[in-house]
Amino acid sequence: MSIVDNILSFIPDVIGPLQKKLSFNEKLKWTLISLVAFFLLSVIPLYGLGPNNLANFEQLSIILGASFGSIMSLGIGPIVTASIVLQLLNGSGIIHFDTSTKEGRVRFQGVQKLLSLFFIVFESIIYIFMGGLAPKADLVGAQYFFMQWILVAQLILGGLIVLYLDEVMQKWGFGSGVSLFIAANVSMEVFVRALSPLTTTGVWAFGSGQAPIGALWVFLLSLSSGDPTGAILALSMIIATIVVFLIAIYFQAMKIEIPLSFGRIRGHGIRWPLHFLYTSNIPVILIAALIANIQLVAKLLENWGRPILGTFIGNTPATGFIMWIHAPNMIQAIITGSFSWVNIGQAGIYILFFIVGSVIFALFWMQTSGMDAASQAKQIMSSGLQIPGFRRDERVLEAILKRYIIPLTVMGGIAVGILASIADLSGALGRGTGILLAVMIIYRLYEDIANQHMMDMYPALRKMMGK
Repeated sequence: MSIVDNILSFIPDVIGPLQKKLSFNEKLKWTLISLVAFFLLSVIPLYGLGPNNLANFEQLSIILGASFGSIMSLGIGPIVTASIVLQLLNGSGIIHFDTSTKEGRVRFQGVQKLLSLFFIVFESIIYIFMGGLAPKADLVGAQYFFMQWILVAQLILGGLIVLYLDEVMQKWGFGSGVSLFIAANVSMEVFVRALSPLTTTGVWAFGSGQAPIGALWVFLLSLSSGDPTGAILALSMIIATIVVFLIAIYFQAMKIEIPLSFGRIRGHGIRWPLHFLYTSNIPVILIAALIANIQLVAKLLENWGRPILGTFIGNTPATGFIMWIHAPNMIQAIITGSFSWVNIGQAGIYILFFIVGSVIFALFWMQTSGMDAASQAKQIMSSGLQIPGFRRDERVLEAILKRYIIPLTVMGGIAVGILASIADLSGALGRGTGILLAVMIIYRLYEDIANQHMMDMYPALRKMMGK
Protein backbone atom coordinates (compact mmCIF):
# COMPACT_ATOMS: atom_id res chain seq x y z
CA MET A 1 0.00 0.00 0.00
CA SER A 2 3.07 2.29 0.10
CA ILE A 3 2.55 3.32 -3.55
CA VAL A 4 -1.07 4.19 -2.79
CA ASP A 5 -0.02 6.14 0.31
CA ASN A 6 2.46 8.13 -1.80
CA ILE A 7 -0.28 8.95 -4.31
CA LEU A 8 -2.67 9.95 -1.52
CA SER A 9 -0.09 12.38 -0.15
CA PHE A 10 -0.35 14.43 -3.37
CA ILE A 11 -4.17 14.72 -3.34
CA PRO A 12 -5.33 18.07 -1.88
CA ASP A 13 -7.45 17.92 1.27
CA VAL A 14 -9.85 20.34 2.89
CA ILE A 15 -8.21 21.51 6.12
CA GLY A 16 -10.34 20.67 9.13
CA PRO A 17 -11.07 23.05 12.03
CA LEU A 18 -8.39 23.52 14.70
CA GLN A 19 -10.90 23.51 17.55
CA LYS A 20 -12.31 20.19 18.70
CA LYS A 21 -15.96 21.23 18.43
CA LEU A 22 -17.46 23.79 16.05
CA SER A 23 -20.36 25.96 17.15
CA PHE A 24 -23.84 25.58 15.70
CA ASN A 25 -23.61 28.93 13.89
CA GLU A 26 -20.29 27.98 12.25
CA LYS A 27 -21.63 24.65 11.01
CA LEU A 28 -24.86 26.29 9.82
CA LYS A 29 -22.86 28.87 7.84
CA TRP A 30 -20.81 26.27 5.96
CA THR A 31 -23.83 24.06 5.37
CA LEU A 32 -25.76 26.92 3.78
CA ILE A 33 -22.75 27.97 1.70
CA SER A 34 -22.36 24.41 0.38
CA LEU A 35 -26.07 24.09 -0.41
CA VAL A 36 -26.26 27.45 -2.21
CA ALA A 37 -23.12 26.60 -4.22
CA PHE A 38 -24.57 23.22 -5.19
CA PHE A 39 -27.87 24.70 -6.40
CA LEU A 40 -26.21 27.59 -8.25
CA LEU A 41 -23.87 25.25 -10.12
CA SER A 42 -26.83 22.99 -10.95
CA VAL A 43 -28.37 25.71 -13.13
CA ILE A 44 -25.17 26.60 -15.03
CA PRO A 45 -25.42 24.83 -18.43
CA LEU A 46 -22.48 23.07 -20.04
CA TYR A 47 -20.81 25.29 -22.64
CA GLY A 48 -21.15 23.87 -26.15
CA LEU A 49 -23.74 21.23 -25.23
CA GLY A 50 -26.05 20.02 -28.01
CA PRO A 51 -28.27 16.91 -27.69
CA ASN A 52 -28.95 15.96 -24.08
CA ASN A 53 -30.05 12.33 -24.16
CA LEU A 54 -30.14 12.15 -20.35
CA ALA A 55 -32.59 15.02 -19.86
CA ASN A 56 -35.58 12.70 -19.37
CA PHE A 57 -33.95 10.73 -16.56
CA GLU A 58 -35.42 12.95 -13.84
CA GLN A 59 -35.91 10.17 -11.29
CA LEU A 60 -32.32 9.02 -11.64
CA SER A 61 -31.02 12.57 -11.36
CA ILE A 62 -32.83 12.92 -8.01
CA ILE A 63 -31.09 9.88 -6.53
CA LEU A 64 -27.70 10.90 -7.95
CA GLY A 65 -28.09 14.54 -6.89
CA ALA A 66 -27.41 15.45 -10.51
CA SER A 67 -28.73 18.00 -12.97
CA PHE A 68 -28.08 16.53 -16.43
CA GLY A 69 -26.93 19.17 -18.89
CA SER A 70 -25.36 21.37 -16.21
CA ILE A 71 -21.91 21.44 -14.65
CA MET A 72 -23.43 19.20 -11.94
CA SER A 73 -24.31 16.44 -14.43
CA LEU A 74 -22.27 13.86 -12.49
CA GLY A 75 -23.80 14.76 -9.13
CA ILE A 76 -22.77 12.45 -6.29
CA GLY A 77 -22.55 9.48 -8.70
CA PRO A 78 -18.73 9.10 -8.68
CA ILE A 79 -18.53 9.39 -4.87
CA VAL A 80 -21.23 6.77 -4.27
CA THR A 81 -19.87 4.47 -6.98
CA ALA A 82 -16.42 4.62 -5.37
CA SER A 83 -17.97 3.76 -2.01
CA ILE A 84 -19.84 0.78 -3.51
CA VAL A 85 -16.73 -0.60 -5.24
CA LEU A 86 -14.47 -0.14 -2.21
CA GLN A 87 -16.94 -1.73 0.20
CA LEU A 88 -17.39 -4.72 -2.10
CA LEU A 89 -13.60 -5.14 -2.40
CA ASN A 90 -13.09 -4.76 1.35
CA GLY A 91 -16.05 -6.97 2.26
CA SER A 92 -14.93 -9.76 -0.07
CA GLY A 93 -11.37 -9.66 1.31
CA ILE A 94 -9.71 -8.70 -1.99
CA ILE A 95 -8.45 -5.55 -0.29
CA HIS A 96 -8.28 -5.34 3.49
CA PHE A 97 -8.49 -2.21 5.64
CA ASP A 98 -8.24 -2.39 9.41
CA THR A 99 -11.04 0.08 10.10
CA SER A 100 -10.81 -0.59 13.85
CA THR A 101 -7.78 1.75 13.95
CA LYS A 102 -7.61 5.46 13.15
CA GLU A 103 -4.86 4.86 10.56
CA GLY A 104 -6.97 2.20 8.84
CA ARG A 105 -9.99 4.46 8.64
CA VAL A 106 -7.89 7.35 7.29
CA ARG A 107 -6.41 5.06 4.62
CA PHE A 108 -9.87 3.73 3.74
CA GLN A 109 -11.20 7.27 3.29
CA GLY A 110 -8.13 8.26 1.28
CA VAL A 111 -8.48 5.31 -1.11
CA GLN A 112 -12.19 6.08 -1.45
CA LYS A 113 -11.29 9.65 -2.41
CA LEU A 114 -8.76 8.36 -4.96
CA LEU A 115 -11.41 6.06 -6.44
CA SER A 116 -13.86 8.97 -6.54
CA LEU A 117 -11.36 10.97 -8.60
CA PHE A 118 -10.98 8.03 -10.98
CA PHE A 119 -14.76 7.70 -11.44
CA ILE A 120 -15.12 11.46 -11.95
CA VAL A 121 -12.77 11.27 -14.95
CA PHE A 122 -14.12 7.90 -16.14
CA GLU A 123 -17.82 8.88 -15.98
CA SER A 124 -17.12 12.25 -17.63
CA ILE A 125 -15.52 10.51 -20.61
CA ILE A 126 -18.28 7.89 -20.76
CA TYR A 127 -21.09 10.48 -20.64
CA ILE A 128 -19.62 12.43 -23.56
CA PHE A 129 -18.11 9.81 -25.85
CA MET A 130 -21.03 7.36 -25.53
CA GLY A 131 -23.53 10.05 -26.57
CA GLY A 132 -25.30 10.82 -23.31
CA LEU A 133 -24.24 14.46 -23.56
CA ALA A 134 -23.06 15.54 -27.00
CA PRO A 135 -21.65 18.75 -28.56
CA LYS A 136 -23.73 20.90 -30.90
CA ALA A 137 -24.68 19.13 -34.12
CA ASP A 138 -23.29 21.87 -36.40
CA LEU A 139 -19.71 21.03 -35.37
CA VAL A 140 -17.81 18.56 -37.53
CA GLY A 141 -14.43 16.85 -37.60
CA ALA A 142 -11.74 18.23 -35.34
CA GLN A 143 -14.06 20.93 -33.97
CA TYR A 144 -16.54 18.28 -32.76
CA PHE A 145 -13.75 16.20 -31.18
CA PHE A 146 -12.25 19.28 -29.49
CA MET A 147 -15.65 20.29 -28.07
CA GLN A 148 -16.12 16.77 -26.67
CA TRP A 149 -13.01 17.24 -24.56
CA ILE A 150 -14.18 20.73 -23.52
CA LEU A 151 -17.39 19.10 -22.21
CA VAL A 152 -15.37 16.39 -20.45
CA ALA A 153 -13.26 19.07 -18.73
CA GLN A 154 -16.41 20.85 -17.52
CA LEU A 155 -17.86 17.61 -16.12
CA ILE A 156 -14.57 16.85 -14.34
CA LEU A 157 -14.59 20.35 -12.84
CA GLY A 158 -18.16 19.86 -11.59
CA GLY A 159 -17.30 16.45 -10.14
CA LEU A 160 -14.30 17.88 -8.28
CA ILE A 161 -16.45 20.69 -6.85
CA VAL A 162 -19.00 18.16 -5.52
CA LEU A 163 -16.21 15.99 -4.07
CA TYR A 164 -14.71 18.89 -2.15
CA LEU A 165 -18.10 20.32 -1.14
CA ASP A 166 -18.78 16.92 0.42
CA GLU A 167 -15.46 17.12 2.28
CA VAL A 168 -16.26 20.65 3.46
CA MET A 169 -19.58 19.38 4.82
CA GLN A 170 -17.95 16.46 6.64
CA LYS A 171 -15.38 18.68 8.36
CA TRP A 172 -17.18 22.02 8.74
CA GLY A 173 -20.93 21.38 8.35
CA PHE A 174 -23.71 19.05 9.46
CA GLY A 175 -23.29 15.45 8.29
CA SER A 176 -22.09 14.64 4.79
CA GLY A 177 -22.57 16.53 1.56
CA VAL A 178 -23.75 13.36 -0.22
CA SER A 179 -26.70 13.00 2.14
CA LEU A 180 -27.48 16.71 2.22
CA PHE A 181 -27.47 17.08 -1.58
CA ILE A 182 -29.84 14.10 -1.95
CA ALA A 183 -32.22 15.52 0.69
CA ALA A 184 -32.17 18.97 -0.91
CA ASN A 185 -32.76 17.56 -4.40
CA VAL A 186 -35.63 15.35 -3.24
CA SER A 187 -37.26 18.07 -1.15
CA MET A 188 -37.24 20.49 -4.09
CA GLU A 189 -38.61 17.79 -6.42
CA VAL A 190 -41.46 16.83 -4.05
CA PHE A 191 -42.38 20.49 -3.54
CA VAL A 192 -42.46 21.14 -7.30
CA ARG A 193 -44.40 17.97 -8.15
CA ALA A 194 -46.94 18.63 -5.40
CA LEU A 195 -47.56 22.38 -5.72
CA SER A 196 -46.13 23.79 -8.97
CA PRO A 197 -48.81 25.60 -11.06
CA LEU A 198 -46.51 25.59 -14.12
CA THR A 199 -46.56 23.18 -17.05
CA THR A 200 -43.63 21.05 -18.23
CA THR A 201 -42.80 23.82 -20.71
CA GLY A 202 -42.52 26.39 -17.90
CA VAL A 203 -45.68 28.44 -18.63
CA TRP A 204 -48.60 29.17 -16.30
CA ALA A 205 -50.95 26.17 -16.50
CA PHE A 206 -54.29 27.89 -15.92
CA GLY A 207 -55.78 29.03 -19.20
CA SER A 208 -53.00 27.44 -21.29
CA GLY A 209 -54.87 24.19 -21.95
CA GLN A 210 -51.95 22.15 -20.55
CA ALA A 211 -51.84 20.19 -17.31
CA PRO A 212 -49.81 21.64 -14.42
CA ILE A 213 -46.94 19.74 -12.84
CA GLY A 214 -48.31 19.96 -9.28
CA ALA A 215 -50.42 16.94 -8.27
CA LEU A 216 -52.62 19.08 -6.01
CA TRP A 217 -53.63 21.33 -8.95
CA VAL A 218 -54.11 18.29 -11.20
CA PHE A 219 -56.46 16.82 -8.58
CA LEU A 220 -58.52 20.01 -8.31
CA LEU A 221 -58.66 20.57 -12.09
CA SER A 222 -59.62 16.93 -12.71
CA LEU A 223 -62.49 17.21 -10.22
CA SER A 224 -63.75 20.43 -11.78
CA SER A 225 -63.57 19.00 -15.32
CA GLY A 226 -65.26 15.70 -14.46
CA ASP A 227 -62.18 13.48 -14.89
CA PRO A 228 -62.36 10.96 -12.00
CA THR A 229 -59.42 8.86 -13.25
CA GLY A 230 -57.08 11.86 -13.31
CA ALA A 231 -58.29 12.98 -9.87
CA ILE A 232 -57.77 9.52 -8.34
CA LEU A 233 -54.29 9.23 -9.88
CA ALA A 234 -53.21 12.61 -8.50
CA LEU A 235 -54.73 11.86 -5.09
CA SER A 236 -53.03 8.43 -4.94
CA MET A 237 -49.61 10.05 -5.50
CA ILE A 238 -50.23 12.56 -2.70
CA ILE A 239 -51.46 9.85 -0.29
CA ALA A 240 -48.54 7.54 -1.16
CA THR A 241 -46.09 10.37 -0.42
CA ILE A 242 -47.68 11.06 2.99
CA VAL A 243 -47.77 7.34 3.91
CA VAL A 244 -44.09 6.85 2.97
CA PHE A 245 -43.23 9.94 5.00
CA LEU A 246 -45.03 8.70 8.14
CA ILE A 247 -43.72 5.12 7.96
CA ALA A 248 -40.15 6.37 7.49
CA ILE A 249 -40.43 8.55 10.61
CA TYR A 250 -41.88 5.62 12.59
CA PHE A 251 -39.05 3.30 11.55
CA GLN A 252 -36.44 5.95 12.35
CA ALA A 253 -37.80 6.36 15.89
CA MET A 254 -37.57 2.63 16.71
CA LYS A 255 -34.53 1.74 18.80
CA ILE A 256 -33.13 -0.49 21.53
CA GLU A 257 -31.51 1.12 24.56
CA ILE A 258 -28.78 -0.76 26.43
CA PRO A 259 -28.36 0.40 30.07
CA LEU A 260 -24.80 1.40 30.93
CA SER A 261 -23.31 2.56 34.22
CA PHE A 262 -20.14 4.38 35.23
CA GLY A 263 -17.88 1.81 36.87
CA ARG A 264 -16.53 4.17 39.53
CA ILE A 265 -19.69 6.16 40.21
CA ARG A 266 -22.52 4.11 41.62
CA GLY A 267 -26.09 5.11 40.86
CA HIS A 268 -25.21 7.03 37.69
CA GLY A 269 -25.59 5.74 34.15
CA ILE A 270 -26.92 6.30 30.66
CA ARG A 271 -28.76 4.36 27.97
CA TRP A 272 -26.79 3.49 24.81
CA PRO A 273 -29.23 3.71 21.84
CA LEU A 274 -29.10 1.17 18.98
CA HIS A 275 -31.53 2.20 16.24
CA PHE A 276 -33.65 -0.41 14.46
CA LEU A 277 -32.38 1.05 11.18
CA TYR A 278 -28.86 0.61 12.50
CA THR A 279 -27.01 1.71 9.36
CA SER A 280 -29.61 4.41 8.68
CA ASN A 281 -30.04 5.50 5.05
CA ILE A 282 -26.66 4.30 3.74
CA PRO A 283 -27.87 0.95 2.26
CA VAL A 284 -30.68 2.73 0.39
CA ILE A 285 -28.34 5.38 -0.99
CA LEU A 286 -25.93 2.73 -2.24
CA ILE A 287 -28.46 0.32 -3.78
CA ALA A 288 -30.51 3.15 -5.33
CA ALA A 289 -27.35 4.68 -6.78
CA LEU A 290 -26.30 1.26 -8.10
CA ILE A 291 -29.62 0.84 -9.93
CA ALA A 292 -29.42 4.41 -11.23
CA ASN A 293 -25.90 3.81 -12.56
CA ILE A 294 -26.95 0.54 -14.23
CA GLN A 295 -29.83 2.31 -15.99
CA LEU A 296 -27.57 5.17 -17.10
CA VAL A 297 -25.00 2.73 -18.47
CA ALA A 298 -27.80 0.85 -20.27
CA LYS A 299 -29.02 4.08 -21.88
CA LEU A 300 -25.49 5.02 -22.96
CA LEU A 301 -24.95 1.51 -24.40
CA GLU A 302 -28.24 1.80 -26.31
CA ASN A 303 -27.13 5.17 -27.74
CA TRP A 304 -23.86 3.50 -28.69
CA GLY A 305 -25.75 0.80 -30.58
CA ARG A 306 -25.00 -2.02 -28.11
CA PRO A 307 -28.12 -2.48 -25.92
CA ILE A 308 -26.73 -5.49 -23.99
CA LEU A 309 -28.51 -4.46 -20.77
CA GLY A 310 -31.84 -3.72 -22.45
CA THR A 311 -33.68 -0.99 -24.32
CA PHE A 312 -35.85 2.00 -23.43
CA ILE A 313 -39.13 3.45 -24.66
CA GLY A 314 -38.62 7.13 -23.90
CA ASN A 315 -37.03 7.06 -20.43
CA THR A 316 -38.79 3.85 -19.33
CA PRO A 317 -36.88 0.52 -19.46
CA ALA A 318 -38.75 -1.77 -21.87
CA THR A 319 -36.63 -4.91 -22.32
CA GLY A 320 -33.68 -6.78 -20.85
CA PHE A 321 -32.12 -6.74 -17.40
CA ILE A 322 -32.94 -3.09 -16.73
CA MET A 323 -36.66 -3.78 -17.18
CA TRP A 324 -36.58 -6.26 -14.27
CA ILE A 325 -34.84 -3.85 -11.89
CA HIS A 326 -37.20 -1.01 -12.79
CA ALA A 327 -40.13 -0.23 -10.48
CA PRO A 328 -43.49 -0.17 -12.31
CA ASN A 329 -46.09 2.21 -10.91
CA MET A 330 -48.45 -0.45 -9.57
CA ILE A 331 -51.16 1.90 -8.30
CA GLN A 332 -51.29 3.78 -11.61
CA ALA A 333 -51.46 0.48 -13.51
CA ILE A 334 -54.40 -0.68 -11.38
CA ILE A 335 -56.31 2.62 -11.63
CA THR A 336 -55.83 2.98 -15.41
CA GLY A 337 -56.53 -0.69 -16.14
CA SER A 338 -53.10 -1.36 -17.65
CA PHE A 339 -52.13 -3.86 -14.95
CA SER A 340 -50.63 -7.18 -16.14
CA TRP A 341 -48.90 -10.24 -14.66
CA VAL A 342 -45.60 -8.89 -15.97
CA ASN A 343 -45.98 -6.03 -13.49
CA ILE A 344 -46.16 -8.55 -10.63
CA GLY A 345 -42.96 -10.24 -11.82
CA GLN A 346 -41.21 -6.87 -12.14
CA ALA A 347 -42.36 -5.78 -8.69
CA GLY A 348 -41.26 -9.05 -7.06
CA ILE A 349 -37.79 -8.99 -8.61
CA TYR A 350 -37.39 -5.28 -7.81
CA ILE A 351 -38.30 -5.85 -4.13
CA LEU A 352 -35.96 -8.87 -3.89
CA PHE A 353 -33.11 -6.94 -5.55
CA PHE A 354 -33.57 -4.06 -3.12
CA ILE A 355 -33.75 -6.29 -0.03
CA VAL A 356 -30.66 -8.35 -0.90
CA GLY A 357 -28.68 -5.26 -1.90
CA SER A 358 -29.69 -3.34 1.24
CA VAL A 359 -28.66 -6.21 3.54
CA ILE A 360 -25.28 -6.65 1.80
CA PHE A 361 -24.48 -2.93 1.89
CA ALA A 362 -25.72 -2.64 5.49
CA LEU A 363 -23.32 -5.40 6.60
CA PHE A 364 -20.42 -3.91 4.65
CA TRP A 365 -21.09 -0.42 6.00
CA MET A 366 -21.37 -1.70 9.58
CA GLN A 367 -17.94 -3.33 9.25
CA THR A 368 -16.15 -0.44 7.54
CA SER A 369 -17.57 2.59 9.36
CA GLY A 370 -16.73 1.71 12.98
CA MET A 371 -20.26 0.56 13.80
CA ASP A 372 -19.34 -3.09 14.45
CA ALA A 373 -19.48 -4.61 17.93
CA ALA A 374 -15.72 -4.45 18.51
CA SER A 375 -15.50 -0.72 17.69
CA GLN A 376 -18.59 0.10 19.77
CA ALA A 377 -17.26 -1.90 22.71
CA LYS A 378 -13.95 -0.05 22.55
CA GLN A 379 -15.77 3.30 22.46
CA ILE A 380 -17.94 2.38 25.46
CA MET A 381 -14.93 1.17 27.47
CA SER A 382 -12.94 4.32 26.67
CA SER A 383 -15.85 6.37 28.07
CA GLY A 384 -15.60 4.57 31.40
CA LEU A 385 -18.92 2.79 30.96
CA GLN A 386 -19.95 -0.84 31.44
CA ILE A 387 -23.09 -2.97 31.45
CA PRO A 388 -24.37 -3.40 35.05
CA GLY A 389 -23.98 -6.95 36.34
CA PHE A 390 -21.23 -7.90 33.87
CA ARG A 391 -17.47 -7.97 34.29
CA ARG A 392 -15.67 -4.89 32.97
CA ASP A 393 -14.02 -6.55 29.99
CA GLU A 394 -14.00 -5.40 26.38
CA ARG A 395 -14.46 -8.96 25.08
CA VAL A 396 -17.53 -9.51 27.27
CA LEU A 397 -19.03 -6.22 26.14
CA GLU A 398 -18.30 -7.04 22.48
CA ALA A 399 -20.03 -10.44 22.80
CA ILE A 400 -23.13 -8.80 24.31
CA LEU A 401 -23.26 -6.09 21.65
CA LYS A 402 -22.98 -8.70 18.87
CA ARG A 403 -26.30 -10.16 20.01
CA TYR A 404 -27.94 -6.85 19.06
CA ILE A 405 -25.83 -5.22 16.35
CA ILE A 406 -25.69 -8.01 13.76
CA PRO A 407 -29.46 -8.85 13.95
CA LEU A 408 -30.31 -5.12 13.88
CA THR A 409 -28.09 -4.61 10.84
CA VAL A 410 -29.74 -7.47 8.94
CA MET A 411 -33.32 -6.71 10.02
CA GLY A 412 -32.82 -2.98 9.44
CA GLY A 413 -31.46 -3.69 5.95
CA ILE A 414 -34.45 -5.92 5.15
CA ALA A 415 -36.92 -3.38 6.52
CA VAL A 416 -35.42 -0.40 4.69
CA GLY A 417 -35.19 -2.46 1.47
CA ILE A 418 -38.85 -3.43 1.66
CA LEU A 419 -39.95 0.10 2.53
CA ALA A 420 -37.88 1.73 -0.23
CA SER A 421 -38.96 -0.70 -2.96
CA ILE A 422 -42.65 -0.59 -2.04
CA ALA A 423 -42.43 3.21 -1.88
CA ASP A 424 -41.13 3.20 -5.46
CA LEU A 425 -43.90 0.85 -6.57
CA SER A 426 -46.54 3.13 -5.05
CA GLY A 427 -45.69 6.00 -7.41
CA ALA A 428 -45.07 8.55 -4.65
CA LEU A 429 -44.10 12.08 -5.68
CA GLY A 430 -40.41 12.54 -6.36
CA ARG A 431 -39.86 8.74 -6.34
CA GLY A 432 -40.49 6.72 -3.16
CA THR A 433 -36.83 5.94 -2.55
CA GLY A 434 -36.01 9.63 -2.72
CA ILE A 435 -38.68 10.54 -0.16
CA LEU A 436 -37.50 7.78 2.15
CA LEU A 437 -33.91 9.00 1.87
CA ALA A 438 -34.88 12.63 2.46
CA VAL A 439 -36.92 11.79 5.57
CA MET A 440 -34.19 9.58 7.03
CA ILE A 441 -31.46 12.14 6.30
CA ILE A 442 -33.41 15.05 7.77
CA TYR A 443 -34.49 13.02 10.83
CA ARG A 444 -30.91 11.92 11.56
CA LEU A 445 -29.71 15.50 11.01
CA TYR A 446 -32.32 16.70 13.51
CA GLU A 447 -31.11 14.12 16.06
CA ASP A 448 -27.46 15.08 15.60
CA ILE A 449 -28.20 18.80 15.97
CA ALA A 450 -30.43 18.19 19.00
CA ASN A 451 -27.76 16.09 20.73
CA GLN A 452 -24.72 18.22 19.92
CA HIS A 453 -25.82 21.84 19.50
CA MET A 454 -29.02 22.42 21.44
CA MET A 455 -27.34 24.74 23.93
CA ASP A 456 -25.58 27.02 21.42
CA MET A 457 -28.34 27.61 18.89
CA TYR A 458 -30.73 30.55 18.73
CA PRO A 459 -33.51 30.44 21.41
CA ALA A 460 -36.27 30.65 18.76
CA LEU A 461 -34.73 27.78 16.80
CA ARG A 462 -34.28 25.76 19.98
CA LYS A 463 -37.99 26.21 20.72
CA MET A 464 -38.90 25.15 17.19
CA MET A 465 -36.77 22.00 17.63
CA GLY A 466 -38.92 21.09 20.61
CA LYS A 467 -36.31 21.60 23.32
